[in-house]
Amino acid sequence: MKYLAAVDGSESSMDALRYALEQAAATGAAVHAVSVVVPEQFFTGGDDPPTSYTEAADELVAEDVEDAETEAQAILDEAEQIGEDVGVGVEVGMLYGEPVDELVEFAERESVDAIFVGHRGLSAEYEGLVGSTAKDVVGAASVPVTVVK
Repeated sequence: MKYLAAVDGSESSMDALRYALEQAAATGAAVHAVSVVVPEQFFTGGDDPPTSYTEAADELVAEDVEDAETEAQAILDEAEQIGEDVGVGVEVGMLYGEPVDELVEFAERESVDAIFVGHRGLSAEYEGLVGSTAKDVVGAASVPVTVVK
């Protein structure tokens, strides 16, 4: 068996990873933890560019791909550490693109038996902007999806 845990650094996604690891320990499944890098810039402040560093930090979701990759790698390093702490190996990887599409395609390509996602991403503000990834994964996946709260 193979499980996929989507991690974005939010506490909810790390809880989903921990739950996937618990299930893997009981079933002998392999666990893949992936973080999706969205290679685009997103500003939440409207049409006008930020006028200060503080304003930019508040309005910028991802500055560029390299920054997003660095952040994703830190999340994946944490995922590996959580696996070590629990005693279950975690295979990690980065995906690039729209999170729902990438997660569902990865699950199909890798013959994943179940997907584990957190119920809420990094921030309620951004979740409102981009929609609920968990809800969309549930609707698009061809395998069982566990949403961890």
